[in-house]
Amino acid sequence: MIIGCPKEIKTKEHRVGLIPAAVMELSRSGHRVLIESGAGLGAGISDDAYVRHGAEMIDDVDALWGESELIVKVKEPLEPEYARMRKGQVLYTYLHLAAAKELTEVMLEKEVHGIAYETIERRGYLPLLKPMSEVAGKMATQVGAMCLDKHQGGKGVLLGGIPGVPRGHVVIIGGGVVGLNAAKIAVGMGAEVTILDRNVDRLAYLDDIFGNTVRTLYSTPSHVTDYVRMADLVIGAVLVAGARAPMLVTADHVKEMQAGSVIVDVSVDQGGCVETSRVTTHDAPTFLVDDVVHYGVANMPGAVARTSTYALNHATLPYLLKLANLGLKEACTRDEGLLKGVNIYGGSLTYQAVAEALDLPYTPIEQVI
Repeated sequence: MIIGCPKEIKTKEHRVGLIPAAVMELSRSGHRVLIESGAGLGAGISDDAYVRHGAEMIDDVDALWGESELIVKVKEPLEPEYARMRKGQVLYTYLHLAAAKELTEVMLEKEVHGIAYETIERRGYLPLLKPMSEVAGKMATQVGAMCLDKHQGGKGVLLGGIPGVPRGHVVIIGGGVVGLNAAKIAVGMGAEVTILDRNVDRLAYLDDIFGNTVRTLYSTPSHVTDYVRMADLVIGAVLVAGARAPMLVTADHVKEMQAGSVIVDVSVDQGGCVETSRVTTHDAPTFLVDDVVHYGVANMPGAVARTSTYALNHATLPYLLKLANLGLKEACTRDEGLLKGVNIYGGSLTYQAVAEALDLPYTPIEQVI
């Protein structure tokens, strides 16, 4: 199979879809691997490193897309890449289609096979989403702490406080992988931490891990209202696999927050769980609504590209090898979790949560593959 890995074009997205070790494994399995020149530089990977491990470097990105049967990326295609997709091509990347109707319609029209990292499952969890959720969770507290600096528009609160001065209060909405990792950093900084979630078993797990260092609460509208109002930093960490994030923090909640408080909505790539949030970039990461600082960068892990690239590849490579060695149909037949990653097959939308979010026709994958 011919596998192509283009350079990411999203603003300040320094991650890359393949590392040299992955190229070596694919090459040893008899596959041809094409890498766009300079694709790995942002993650500290030189073109020579790819060549030494069996890749072919290509300057012409249109040629790379045109030759490749399977495209490996990190982020969803952007408008300049739409014309490069072609019928029957397999696109293997984060897609987040529930918040991207235009991209979904383009992929359906072009009859691309879209496999979304974020919906592949294994034993009840999302193995390809987990490493980036770990990174984003830890980063959420870090960037939130920086946004609280007065010169960043924040209220000038140090999360850990000092003796005789109250600690900052971090409220985390969602106790999954993002929320857990956000809490680890917040606790490490010495902040007061509250985690809200609707899964009682998950709350018990978090309580066991953190003990008296965090407050765990069952998430109700009342609790969200009360704790968002008193928070210095709110972290939106809500996930419904493949679907649009539920809107839990309203514009009215934001109006009641103190001036200079901060919201980091990690759910923004799935539409966001904060009504006033919107997607931003690493170039212009924040904006103000009612004097509350909002951070909405949808590709946070791109800022720590080396760590993120290697962590992501460790998770994506086993499935990529299956796809390359067996082909899409046979690989999905043998691996039910990989089958759940197929969001678009040809001209059919095959992931129900995406279809419902976008109000588009849904076709079960079993009917078309």
